[in-house]
Amino acid sequence: MPSEPITLTGERIAELDTKLADMRHDINNQLSLIMAAVELAHDKPEDQQRRMAAVVEQPPKIAAALAKFTKEFEHILGITRP
Repeated sequence: MPSEPITLTGERIAELDTKLADMRHDINNQLSLIMAAVELAHDKPEDQQRRMAAVVEQPPKIAAALAKFTKEFEHILGITRP
């Protein structure tokens, strides 16, 4: 953690806000895919295995979006991890 107070400019805050909005958008897309695949698997059980494959792919994508935002957030705030 930084040992001194951090001053964020309006530009930096806007940058963080944009990155947060991008992350929310990405995660909402992945969650929408999960919901759609589950609904379709319920309505068409014969396609269930194919739909579940799509569901299984989404959590790693969500984790990657969160990790990317966290890395950018920490970089902007000057947070370093051992």
